[in-house]
Amino acid sequence: MIRKLKLAAVQAAPVFLDRDATVEKAIKLMEQAAEAGADLIGFPETWIPGYPWWIWLGPPHWGMQFAARYRRSAVRRDGAEMRALCAAAKRCGLVSVFGYAELFGGSLYMGQTIVDSDGTVLLHRRKLKPSRAERMVFGEGDGSGLTVVDTRIGKVGALNCWEHLQPLSKFALASQGEEIHVASWPALSMARGRAYAPGPEMSAAISQVYAMENACFVVAPTAMMDAATLAIVADTDERRAMVSVGGLDAAGGFAMIYGPDGKPLAASIHESKEGIVLSEIDGHAIVAAKLGADPAGHSGRPDVTRLLIDRRVMSSAVELDSPIDAEATFQIYPDRPQQG
Repeated sequence: MIRKLKLAAVQAAPVFLDRDATVEKAIKLMEQAAEAGADLIGFPETWIPGYPWWIWLGPPHWGMQFAARYRRSAVRRDGAEMRALCAAAKRCGLVSVFGYAELFGGSLYMGQTIVDSDGTVLLHRRKLKPSRAERMVFGEGDGSGLTVVDTRIGKVGALNCWEHLQPLSKFALASQGEEIHVASWPALSMARGRAYAPGPEMSAAISQVYAMENACFVVAPTAMMDAATLAIVADTDERRAMVSVGGLDAAGGFAMIYGPDGKPLAASIHESKEGIVLSEIDGHAIVAAKLGADPAGHSGRPDVTRLLIDRRVMSSAVELDSPIDAEATFQIYPDRPQQG
């Protein structure tokens, strides 16, 4: 890892349900970060074209009015919008982690893509298990995306939102020597005052604990709930109260950057203001943190507990040129009885 770096976390609202306009906004934010001297920028969860808030605000039949429009606004890995983002990463010299709704075939996924500063795509990944109501919109990812990649500035990994509550997923990235982690979050204004778990305090704690547990830097970008988004998904006072904070035109922005000891490293921006949270970091802080605790190293007990990671890309159709190797299958699934 390069010792001296500047990291950037986005705190902004997308142009809701408008993929092309949100890509343009992303590129402007990248240019701002580059002008400020940033080496890496992280974007919120499904920031392009926005988080599907309607799944929490009403019955499925009400939310169907948004389904086709959302699908049309999704991002394809090989689409023009991804090429534009990669070109911007190269032009700005930024390692970039994008969050978006991915369209593949007829299905949507909660995608993240890590792009190196030369514009090369290093990883496409999908949220392994969308959270509760998200499963009405999105499919699941697989182990191929549970990967830390080598970038120009160091080893970078990423997860979305409540993936950070999965200890095995966190350990999978720790075991690969992750140095910088992007923890992508939606706007943290959902059910404020009604439920503590999805609020900003708990989300900050989750990101802080991740930084200390894995002894790495955490870039935690968050989206915002702005007036334009509210006008689309919150058509009643009750729905508006579920996703906004009374008296604010925009809310839910709590972007931050944390050190490997869990300490917040940047000046925060008020939750109603868009911007980029920036922090200069010293990579040597990871060395000090790992002296205290290294879950995949001296703090671990592989003789007692170990993690099995299946990195295969999963497909609904698998063509076999030869008979299935029963012995190999038995080794992968040792608790299942052998067949034949």
